[in-house]
Amino acid sequence: MLASELISNSIPPLKTSDTVQKALERMTEFKLYHMPIVNETQFLGLLAEEELIEVKDGSQAIGSLALSLLNPFVYEDAHIYDIIRLFHQLRLSVVPVLDYKKNYLGLISINNLLEYTSEIYAVKEQGGIIVLEIGNRNNSLAHMAQIVEADNAQVLSSYVQSFPDSTKLEVTLKINKTDLSGIVSSFERYNYQVKAVFNTTTSDNGTEDRYNSFMNYLNV
Repeated sequence: MLASELISNSIPPLKTSDTVQKALERMTEFKLYHMPIVNETQFLGLLAEEELIEVKDGSQAIGSLALSLLNPFVYEDAHIYDIIRLFHQLRLSVVPVLDYKKNYLGLISINNLLEYTSEIYAVKEQGGIIVLEIGNRNNSLAHMAQIVEADNAQVLSSYVQSFPDSTKLEVTLKINKTDLSGIVSSFERYNYQVKAVFNTTTSDNGTEDRYNSFMNYLNV
């Protein structure tokens, strides 16, 4: 996914002639704390809400104020990973998108990004989650997928997390089944350490039956 495919056309930028009050109202409307200032197609910078709320006269044009504008942006062919990194590093709520002539094309909001992230990680899909802890030399996603597919299931999404000063990796698998007991057992047979399991039905060890019997006893 590239930046040009994530642009939101529903959020208009500010102009230098817009008032402080209008800028604050637009940030409130779209639940953002940054807005780009654009004259024609020229991107001038990002305006931060924290600076605007210090201005006493809301009728002043933002172009007449000495504001500290941020200047982060991505080009239209930037990959989503680079966009996420920019959001994270600068704690932004929007990222402007420019073409290679520095013309403003639109913006990507944090809400756009979250929506797309939920799609690529199959958050909306029914299924369960298995978290594995593995050594950094034993990270064959193909082998993990084979184990899952042997149980007539599929990996919908996956991601890997590393930790400072550790040779261990954490692999999270989203699987299109909620009963993961068979897959968990298979991973354990192959000496994978299953760190956590979510949205799964546990194997029947009699616990539920004993609980139901106890509740029936209390109701007698």
